[in-house]
Amino acid sequence: MELDTPTLATLFEQLGLESDEASIDSFIGQHPLSNDVKLIDAEFWTQQQAIFLKEKLRQDDDWAPVVDELNQRLHPKE
Repeated sequence: MELDTPTLATLFEQLGLESDEASIDSFIGQHPLSNDVKLIDAEFWTQQQAIFLKEKLRQDDDWAPVVDELNQRLHPKE
């Protein structure tokens, strides 16, 4: 059985968050991170969410690019 490539929506589903485009954009807009805060260290994650994100980055599997995308979107450009 072949799995679909993860998307930002499926990442949000895995994190237990609303996963429609408007909810994702709203979450990102409400949770900007300063450049000195790593994605996995953000205070708004539950322990389980932080562990999930850390594992996906460490495994460098199909989820890693989506986690990287979230990381980039949460760190505003200066």
